Amino acid sequence: MEHSLMDGPCLPLCREEDAEVWTYFMRRELQEIVPRLFLGPYSSATKNKLPELQKLGITHVICIRQRLEAKFIKTNFPQFLRYLVLEMADNTAENIVRFFAMSKEFIDGSFQAGGKVLVHGNTGISRSASLVIAYVMETFRMKFNDAFILVKGKRFCVSPNAGFVHQLQEYEAICQPLYPLYHTAARFINNATKGKSFCSYYSHSKILF
Repeated sequence: MEHSLMDGPCLPLCREEDAEVWTYFMRRELQEIVPRLFLGPYSSATKNKLPELQKLGITHVICIRQRLEAKFIKTNFPQFLRYLVLEMADNTAENIVRFFAMSKEFIDGSFQAGGKVLVHGNTGISRSASLVIAYVMETFRMKFNDAFILVKGKRFCVSPNAGFVHQLQEYEAICQPLYPLYHTAARFINNATKGKSFCSYYSHSKILF
């Protein structure tokens, strides 16, 4: 049976072993999706979390919130971390594609400077997950299903809303390779664990500060 956007698009299934190792309390923590790029909830960036963020080497944060959420989703460490704040609602009508380019530039700028990035919204499930999925799609020239499975394999609770999924699926058209890609995501991650430079795999981009 075909699914319409109103019914909600079908998300790809993930590996059973990912579900087995995931616990409910892990959704309150951040996870490293690819080297130097972390995804998590706001609870991983609250006022008492600075020592943990510094221990992980986090230098940059993408903070996603609605205007009303600014009362409790705050940029707590502007003197220590560099922030990109995006006003975005978690509803199916929200246009998230408009945030993809600036998010990628911010992340790549951080990597070029040797930093690490945390992307968070409120729960780290829909809005922030969608931005990370989009980044993985464009950076590694991956289809939505593959990028979704990669991200969900690291943070099993991710679940973009139906509108976000629809936009990410349409975003595939500009993420497919126009030239041969010399490093797949798997090879990239394997090389990173052998001490190779994460930043060397990225094209140059300016830092947004």
